[in-house]
Amino acid sequence: MTAMYFAAAIVAATAFRGASAFGAPMMSADLGLSTAPRRIGIFGGGTVGGGIVDILARKGDSLAALSGRRMEIAKVCVRDASKERDYDLPEGCEVVTDYDSILGDESIDMVVEVMGGTTEAKDIVYASLRAGKDVVTANKALIAAFLPEIDKIVAETNAKREGLPPVEFRYEAAVCGGIPIIRSLLSDFVGDDVKEISGIINGCTNYMLTSMDKNGWSYDDALAKAAELGYAEADPTLDVGGFDARSKLRILMRLAFGLDVEEDQISCKGITELTKIDFEYARMLGGTIKLVGVARALDDGNDGKGRVAAFVSPAYVSDDDSLANVNFATNAIEVVSTSLGSSSFVGEGAGRYPTANSCVSDMTALARGDSTAPLPFGSGPDKPVQFANDYESQFYLRLRYGDALGITRECGEICEKCGVSIHSLLQNPVRERDDAVFVLVTESVPLSAIKQATAMFETRDWCRGSVFFMPVLREDAI
Repeated sequence: MTAMYFAAAIVAATAFRGASAFGAPMMSADLGLSTAPRRIGIFGGGTVGGGIVDILARKGDSLAALSGRRMEIAKVCVRDASKERDYDLPEGCEVVTDYDSILGDESIDMVVEVMGGTTEAKDIVYASLRAGKDVVTANKALIAAFLPEIDKIVAETNAKREGLPPVEFRYEAAVCGGIPIIRSLLSDFVGDDVKEISGIINGCTNYMLTSMDKNGWSYDDALAKAAELGYAEADPTLDVGGFDARSKLRILMRLAFGLDVEEDQISCKGITELTKIDFEYARMLGGTIKLVGVARALDDGNDGKGRVAAFVSPAYVSDDDSLANVNFATNAIEVVSTSLGSSSFVGEGAGRYPTANSCVSDMTALARGDSTAPLPFGSGPDKPVQFANDYESQFYLRLRYGDALGITRECGEICEKCGVSIHSLLQNPVRERDDAVFVLVTESVPLSAIKQATAMFETRDWCRGSVFFMPVLREDAI
């Protein structure tokens, strides 16, 4: 059974329908909540900040009717107050440059951080929470690096607020922009067991790979066009290196499995080594290539502890897979669980209004008095979970070589030594005998065995450069 959630539709249809729209269980009745306006301070007056201002200008009356409290933007903190903005600020809103103008203003009870970064933004979030202000953020880097510490500050602050509404921290917009995946993991899977979470969680690289596949573009051409359209930053390393996707995957792992892991422990390979040749072979196999983030529960080990493996990598995806048809800058996440089977969330992963919409949904939840549920999945003594820094999959290996006798035999011998079983060998007609390419597809083997085999291939005289490898996303996809 597959449940498809399209981000635009789910927000429009369910954002104010009940508990599951914002996180459950909700606590909104007897905490002394007033109908006085929520006064908001926004840190960051750029793309997302402007989107929030626009949405509140258009939807302010209906949001107030739904939440019971009007949201008033009191101040927007920016670096340059003289800079011209492409949106109109509401009447009475101040543009400030001093952080303390918001942090020290006791009338402001909600802070929205959309300035980015992990240094000043961290100080602002910490100070706001300790001052008893609710916080909404779209900052994935901050969440990936400091979420456990932020949760601790929230708990410490609320322990001192006896008889007062709890301070809340919301971050729906931090992962995949307009897709309501955070809220769903917190509220819709509490009676379920998540087995796997996977998806396309970076719009820049998905745009590039779609263009390389469908238009036959080179990597450089695809990157140039992505930059022109604003999908790629001036320095695209975080996107094309897979690091942005890894930050998001780490957040999702915590929500899906209750597991905190350092980012550098998660295997991460970007798209910089992909070529048009790889898409030619992918089409021969009946599929395409996507950059995916995957976290997967493994069978319990001999010690009875559950294990979770995770990786970010380009992967072969067969044409009949739902992710194969998620193209250009669109994001998609699939959650596989015991009760629901496969649930898919598809929508815009970035941009002014998709990201701002998620921020406004969080802000409205806070205005309404909804309380975030604790993490639905834990790794405490009753459910120990460990991270496994290895995973098993079929793999695609591309080898460049100079023609020589015995190459096929040596490949077989190396694979045998490393415990790698070969599924198939593919080769297009050879144009240059001294610089040709062939592809090995393996059976399901550990990543560690593939790394050992590729290192041995690269020591051979006939091997030209590094061996490229990537996993096959689904079992039996080839």
